[in-house]
Formats: sequence, structure tokens, C-alpha cells
Amino acid sequence: MAKRVFLIVLDSMGIGEMPDAANWHDEGSNTLAAIRNHAEFDCPNLTKMGLFSIDGIENKIASSRTCYARMTETSKGKDTTIGHWEIAGIYSPEPLPTYPDGFPEEVVSAFEKATGRGTLCNKPYSGTEVIKDYGEEHLRTGKLIIYTSADSVFQIAAHEDIVPVEELYRYCKIARELLQGKHGVGRIIARPFNGEYPFKRTPRRHDYSLVPPSKTMPDIIKEAGLDSISIGKIYDIFAGQGFTESYPTSGNEDGMDKTLAIAKRDFNGLCFVNLVDFDMVYGHRNDVAGYARALTAFDKRLGELLPLLKEEDLLIITADHGCDPSTPSTDHSREYTPMIAYGAKVKEGVNLGTRESFADIGSTVLEWFGLDDSAIFGKSYYKEIVK
Repeated sequence: MAKRVFLIVLDSMGIGEMPDAANWHDEGSNTLAAIRNHAEFDCPNLTKMGLFSIDGIENKIASSRTCYARMTETSKGKDTTIGHWEIAGIYSPEPLPTYPDGFPEEVVSAFEKATGRGTLCNKPYSGTEVIKDYGEEHLRTGKLIIYTSADSVFQIAAHEDIVPVEELYRYCKIARELLQGKHGVGRIIARPFNGEYPFKRTPRRHDYSLVPPSKTMPDIIKEAGLDSISIGKIYDIFAGQGFTESYPTSGNEDGMDKTLAIAKRDFNGLCFVNLVDFDMVYGHRNDVAGYARALTAFDKRLGELLPLLKEEDLLIITADHGCDPSTPSTDHSREYTPMIAYGAKVKEGVNLGTRESFADIGSTVLEWFGLDDSAIFGKSYYKEIVK
């Protein structure tokens, strides 16, 4: 009988500061606490499944329906790439480089020479604000808008009438080739926009990630001849490695539509999902109400997914970092993340405590399929959760 694992990452849904949060200027961050008391927060499925039973949660609500745990990020980082890589079995001893003062001249000049275009901005900036402030100059000069954030990213914004999307993607590939080694940022991101001032970003964003430095859980699943399906930006985060199918999404709702469609199919393997709106649309914009509404909307879609799970299926819900929308910062936050494991073969009401690494998830997924997890970092909790 086919086995299926649905691994859903609620991008940025942290559950409280980690012990070293002060090293990242994230003291007091707690993404879940920031939204749980909002009037528009209503998540009965997640509550029943143990979200509020996890260690460290204030005002716990007992649950006996799933296995659950508090996950610790061992790697030195709090960004999307390092978080997902750790879930899949990679330990990152050093954070990816960030550029709070913009990129050095050696990087900018090499990029301009390789593309034949000048550049504008070169500062940390909001993606919506940067096109307001530099969009008209970009239209006049044809120069590319390059900017970063608190994350390890090199972002290139261009109006689609000035730089066709495929040309913008080519520039991103050039940047990806240049930004390696000490300047190896986690992602190069194409940020196309269109229209007239104040302009509007289009859905044709594309990420170009670093290639993972070692084998990952999806790699092992694919090599075993099983299906390895990515939904959302998962494919980009792993630089396309380890997947047999990939489905980009336009947001959380589209991501859940595609997940439900996959759940109605017969396949044997992994469906790895990233729901990006929590982070991109609400966390980074300090939108507490929007974040609360988004988790409520996910909870409703979760209610549609659960009846589609089969006897041999495993559902894991987790996150890759925090992004507390109630703090002054708009950056990711160094937080613990939740782990909820659910399925017909999964024990009920088991508190797995605080795990040492996100990578325990990847090891558990491999053991679920009977695959060797010795090539990745992590300690499986398979035997603790299976009936």
C-alpha cells in the first residue's frame, strides 16, 4: 500500500523566543501569542490537534488527538532557507550573509558589468516602498533596482515594460553565479512590477536559491524512486533539487487548493508545502489582524484536508522561523516552532517535548518510508509516534 506524507510549513509561525533570541535582537518575540487573542483568530482544528498543548505555550489547552512538539532551530540563522534546509536534514553552522548597509562595491560593479545595466538603491528596503521611491527613476534610466532586507537576499526589481520578465530572470541567474562563497546569499529574488506610480508588484516573482551543501530528505526520497512533490516556494528553496513535481503558488489559498488536489490523487511519497503569506504578507508588514485571519483561513482549509488522509498517511504541520507581527521589527524572529503529527497510524496525545533540531522532522519522514536517514542531520521520533 502506498504511503504519503504531507509536510506543511506555515512560513514564520513561531511559538516563542528561543534561549539565544537576544543574540538576534528578538527578545520577547512570540508570533503565536501575538495573534491568538485577536478577535479574528479562530482555529478549532489546530487547537484540537495540539497547537496549544506544546511546551512553553502560555494558557495551555489540552489535546489528545495528535503527537506534538516544540522544535528548536540548531542552525545559526532565522531565515527561510536555513529553516527549511534544517527541516530537511542540513545543519548550518554559520548564518547566511546579510547586508544592512547594502552590497559592497565589488559585488555591485561585477553585477553591473555582467548585465550591462546600472543599478539604483542598494539598501535594505521594503519591496512595496522601493518601487515607489525608485520606480520612476528606473523608468527614465533603465537602471535595475537592487535591494536587500534583514534576510540573506539580493532582490532585483524591474518594470515589465522596461525589462521583460525573462530578461529579469536572466539577470537573477547572473547574480546567482556571482554571489557565491562569502557573498553567497540565500536567495536571489526577481521582483517584477508594472503599472504607473505607485506601481504594483506582479505575481511573477522567482527565487534562485543556493544549492544545498549536502543531501536532503527530499533527495533521499527521490533517489528511492518515490514521488517528491513541492508546493509553493519549496522547489526554489532547494534550488530544484530532490523533487519529481513542482507547483508554484500565488499565496496561501492557492497553496491549499493545490495541496487538496494532490491529496485526492494516488501517489507514493512526499508532498512538501510552503504557505508563504503568513510571512510575506502579514509578518513582515506587522499586520496582526491579517496574520490572525490567515491562520483562521488555514484552519478551515485544514478541515478540508483531514478527511482526505488515508490509512497510511502522515500529516506534519510545522514552521521554519518566527516573524512576530506585534514587535517594532519587520524581520524574522529567532523562535521555537510547532510540530504537529497526525494520521491513522499516529498515537494520540503524545507530547514529544522540546526537540533538539528541526531536522528531527526530516529523519522521521524518512523512517516513515523505511528509508535510511544516516546521511542527514536529525533524530527520528518515528518510534515515539507510531501506534
